[in-house]
Amino acid sequence: MTLRPHTVLGIAGFGTFLLLLELVPRIGIVSPEFLPPFSDMVVALFQQLLTAEFWLALLDTLKGWFLGLGIAVVLGVVIGVGIGIVPVLRELTASTIEFLRPIPSVALIPLAVLMFDTNLGSVLMLVVYASFWQVLVQTLYGVHDVDPVARETARSFRLGRWSEVRYVVWPSALPYVMTGLRLAASVALILAITAELIIGAPGLGNQIGVAQSGGAIASMYALVLVTGGLGVGVDVLFRRLERWALRWHQSVRREVMA
Repeated sequence: MTLRPHTVLGIAGFGTFLLLLELVPRIGIVSPEFLPPFSDMVVALFQQLLTAEFWLALLDTLKGWFLGLGIAVVLGVVIGVGIGIVPVLRELTASTIEFLRPIPSVALIPLAVLMFDTNLGSVLMLVVYASFWQVLVQTLYGVHDVDPVARETARSFRLGRWSEVRYVVWPSALPYVMTGLRLAASVALILAITAELIIGAPGLGNQIGVAQSGGAIASMYALVLVTGGLGVGVDVLFRRLERWALRWHQSVRREVMA
């Protein structure tokens, strides 16, 4: 198998980062008390892999991420298409969306704790709020970008509202929806781990906080590395899903031919 140049550069860059992570504490630039060498993190990671607590925490994080992302995608697509195809609704809701969208999810932590305590409900509330806007806004862009000629053609053939959405609006909006889904997947993972870390809900974020408070710094960094690996895995998974869902689209065809 021949690796592409950008893949080789990416692997070389990541290898350099790991080498620096090993050397910086060993030559004393940063105290190993605060940043252990990378080899110590790897040892701590293998120790974590042998514990049931790690795998339960991983499952809790993935459950919060998956459920929250699923709810956000369904709501974002349904509401986005519903608002987008009715110009009056789009204008009526534009200012409200622009007001609510920049509010950071962490600002809702006190409300989430009051409503759901420190369990899964709090995580879902923050994950759904953060990732919903990514899908909604991209869906609105996609619906707005539908070719007016295609709309007029559909109306001239007297297609119903549902048929217009299915055969005209959805194919045009799908590339935007997939972009929103990919962005929302990463945001949902960040918020799931952040919520666990701050609220104390079960998951990897909670385990990071426990390791930090217990002075197990190498274990803390090992868990941080796991969250980084999850982020890379989610990005690769959703890029592949995007390419598969848009395999008919000219942008993906050009990419494959290149």
